[in-house]
Amino acid sequence: MHRLFCRVAGTLVLIAASNVALVPTAHADITIGVNLSLTGPLSSLGRPVKESMALWPAQVGGEKLKVIVLDDGSDPLAAVKNTRRFITESQVDLLLGSSGVPAVLAMAPVAAEAKTVQLAFAPAPRPGGKDDWTFALPQPVSLMSDAVAKRMVADKVRRIAFLGWNEGYGEMWLQAFGASAKEAGLEIVATERFAPIDTGITAQTLKVIAAKPDAVLIVGAGSAAAMLQINLRERGWAGPIYQTHGAASPDLIRVGGPKMDGAILPAGPVLVAEQLADANPIKPVALDYVNAFEKAHGPNSRTQFGAHANDALKVLQRIVPAALKNGKPGTPAFRQALRDALESEREIVLAHGVLNYTPTNHVGFDERGRVMLRIEKGQFRLIE
Repeated sequence: MHRLFCRVAGTLVLIAASNVALVPTAHADITIGVNLSLTGPLSSLGRPVKESMALWPAQVGGEKLKVIVLDDGSDPLAAVKNTRRFITESQVDLLLGSSGVPAVLAMAPVAAEAKTVQLAFAPAPRPGGKDDWTFALPQPVSLMSDAVAKRMVADKVRRIAFLGWNEGYGEMWLQAFGASAKEAGLEIVATERFAPIDTGITAQTLKVIAAKPDAVLIVGAGSAAAMLQINLRERGWAGPIYQTHGAASPDLIRVGGPKMDGAILPAGPVLVAEQLADANPIKPVALDYVNAFEKAHGPNSRTQFGAHANDALKVLQRIVPAALKNGKPGTPAFRQALRDALESEREIVLAHGVLNYTPTNHVGFDERGRVMLRIEKGQFRLIE
């Protein structure tokens, strides 16, 4: 595969081609605006997505792709600015992004106003319905939260301390885990919050330990989640630690080292693709992505976040052929047809699970989209 990266008026354009000569005036038929956090606190989430998109083919459904990538710097206001730029300057057919929940939520009203589908790379809750044009590619927090609570019950812990971010992702986990804990008969004995950019969280950590929980649930994303566990261990906490799917990446182990051993967390199946049962329909899809990505970036370089880009491609390969029957790229009819296809196609198998969106469900995942893992000697191990 030949890939060309160029900057035009501050915009990064990624064009993927296979044995096709590219000329400066060439342009794709289907235009996709991709908003990612390539710098700032969430850059460890955005960069693997961009790297994974470099593996995309040049065409989908027989139509060429033009993919325009902008960096929001982990700032929701910048995400909104980028989104409006995609719509007004590039007349995109589809929006992708962003990497964090606050930016996804900020982009969603702009997508709805423009009647342009947004495939989100962060697990923002979606109401569905005719006014919602945003569809989540990550698994919903409630699905993962229920799995964590069930695992805690199996591990015979009852008193839980919550230590997590105070932004959108942390708030979703606080609300979801509160419901999951109540259903499972667990008690939350402490709740400590902090901003993702905070580096001094000793006070919160000591309050969590002082509450004498049976276990601690850490809610953060990327490598930042490792720092929380390191802090707990260095302050003397030797008990069980549970993390969330936002932390499920090699960066967690790279930064945390041996202090990450024993942590339990939910994740998408792609993270342990080789450990899935051969009969699992997700396994071949996940392995195809993992093999391609790790061939380019080295062993154990996969992340949950990068796999969302692969899943976006799988979705496009299902919905674009259907949409082309009802409209041409660059038209409102095509954008509406993409949405209609998203809500009607069934059993879209991804590296992360199996999607079934409907007009009233823009989340689409079921229990096939989650596994429970334990970190053992620097490796993610599937808990059967």
